[in-house]
Amino acid sequence: MAAPQPEAIKPQAIDPDILPRLDLEYVAFHNKYVAHLVPPHALPWNPAIRNGDTVPGSAEYVSLRRKAPLPLTAGPHMSGTTVADGPSETLTQKTLSALDFAKLAGARCVVASPDYRLAPEYPYPAAVEDSFETLQWVFEKGNSLLGVDPTRLAIGGSSAGGNLAAIISMKAAELKPPIPLKLAQLIVPVTDNTALHTDDRYPSWKENANTVWLNTGRMLWFRNFYVPKEAERTEWDNSPIFAPDELLAKSPKTWIAVMELDILRDEGLVYGERLKKVGVPVSHKLYEKAPHQILAMDGMTPRTGKSQELVLIEYFSHPILSVLGVGRELVSDAVENLAEAFGTS
Repeated sequence: MAAPQPEAIKPQAIDPDILPRLDLEYVAFHNKYVAHLVPPHALPWNPAIRNGDTVPGSAEYVSLRRKAPLPLTAGPHMSGTTVADGPSETLTQKTLSALDFAKLAGARCVVASPDYRLAPEYPYPAAVEDSFETLQWVFEKGNSLLGVDPTRLAIGGSSAGGNLAAIISMKAAELKPPIPLKLAQLIVPVTDNTALHTDDRYPSWKENANTVWLNTGRMLWFRNFYVPKEAERTEWDNSPIFAPDELLAKSPKTWIAVMELDILRDEGLVYGERLKKVGVPVSHKLYEKAPHQILAMDGMTPRTGKSQELVLIEYFSHPILSVLGVGRELVSDAVENLAEAFGTS
């Protein structure tokens, strides 16, 4: 009888300390689709990485044309300002993720996602400049060219997109006249680009240092590409947690979503507390047993096996989409509070 072969090394095997704390549905998905993949920060840099899925389990992007005047939410994409999570858009056609579809259907609004320049070719502040320019264009030209309502604008983003959304919401308030925003949605946002697992400011950086997907190694890989000059990491338009009180106070009503198994959890919560202290209406939700990338895992509804587009057609009034149950919950919550802000619920 042949000797048993050793089990193949899995580059992204779940850390034993993290495993019992994770959502069981996610564990099964990770072991099947993620554990064997070599993480990008362990490889030499190659821009071709952008041609693949940012997160396993993400939906295919599909196009649609909008026909009716609607409110608009601007959503800078995630992926560490280094890899994009979808194709670019044109004035008449937008490529949409499942959350974009859900916002369109459930909150009845247009979604504009700036195709900002990416690091390392274009480090900070390129993403900030492009995202802000997009919001200004939408505010000034959106009504005449897209038929959107400039009095009902919101901004939101996930991860690096949440960082940009927080920053752009303050930049919008500084304009004369300001661009009025109904809501800022910050999902697993990066708020402090000086955070490290070696300091005590944010316990989640230590507690979740070896978490799945966005561990400290990958997060610092993103950071070093986006903002290689350490002195720039304390600028408020890089790390919004360093914004002065008088500027923070100009932020719109804000909703913050954080994941229990995310290194970014506590910096998101601390940012929310800073907003509250200066009088900004803030609500937040912590999703238990969930890792950072849950929102992007929107590829299929496991109960039906139907595509995102078909499910949205069938459940137009209540789209709840994701590979995982906790992701469906997050999408539903994001749509609900956006619809409430726009008065379209």
